[in-house]
Amino acid sequence: MNSLPKLIVSSVVRGSQQGDSHGGLYIVDIQGSSFHQVLDWNACDINWEGRGADRGLRGIAFHDNQVYVAASDELFLFSRNFSIEASFRNTYLKHCHEIWKFGPHLYLTSTGFDSILRFDLTTRKFDSGIYILPQGSGFAARIFDPNQPSGPTPGIGFHFNNVYVDQRGIFMSGRKLGAMLKLNSAGITPVTQLPMGTHNARPFREGILFNDTEADALTYRSPSADISISIPRYPESDLLNTKMDESKLARQGFGRGLCPLNDTLVAGGSSPTTIALYDLEASKVVRKINITMDVRNATHGLAVWPY
Repeated sequence: MNSLPKLIVSSVVRGSQQGDSHGGLYIVDIQGSSFHQVLDWNACDINWEGRGADRGLRGIAFHDNQVYVAASDELFLFSRNFSIEASFRNTYLKHCHEIWKFGPHLYLTSTGFDSILRFDLTTRKFDSGIYILPQGSGFAARIFDPNQPSGPTPGIGFHFNNVYVDQRGIFMSGRKLGAMLKLNSAGITPVTQLPMGTHNARPFREGILFNDTEADALTYRSPSADISISIPRYPESDLLNTKMDESKLARQGFGRGLCPLNDTLVAGGSSPTTIALYDLEASKVVRKINITMDVRNATHGLAVWPY
């Protein structure tokens, strides 16, 4: 196996109490099968109201030798040494999951508003929003100004949890959507159907790559392939804190976090926080690194560490 890049991994913790750790950031060396924690997210100003599911850090992106990381309703800017340099909030940023950089912008899923927000990396301001709503048998997209009070009302109809952007348009998917949508100047259209509960769906090669979270599998589908690889699992007796999840949502094998390394190898995350290396050609896991056996602690964001 050729040299593999290091990864940066964010984790969230379900059902933790105030004062507990709420996840953090880790640098994972797949080649050396090792990791080290670079940030423990135990800040006392986490919002403890609301549905109280995932507490911690989520999507990750890089710009100008700095690291952007999303929390539920706040975008943080870190130095490459993980000191907080700034943070940004917006009325319409709620239950953010994944983020994506394309050109001079970040795109953020605002799950709590069925929207995608755009953040200008030059001005460091939220400058546009896209609200997705059902229309007949299809979908409609409404552009709004995230700095004005005329935006959408809160709602989690589609549970948007992933956004991917390239020259073809904005691709978005959600746990309750059952499809991946593409938005560009031609309008908004479904690209393909997806299982309910999906995370991290994105175009890949000539098909679609995603975490089929309900089926506990990493999946690649194309006109010529249908590959499904089981997410790593552990003996129940090895799991920690199985009775301490107040949300009753934590479980092992929950697949979230995805990062292609090349056309064949894909890194994927799961709970308890584990990074697995999937070989699509061999249809199997070829390496895995477990960070914790606490079943409440789950991988969220996953990206190649560029520094």
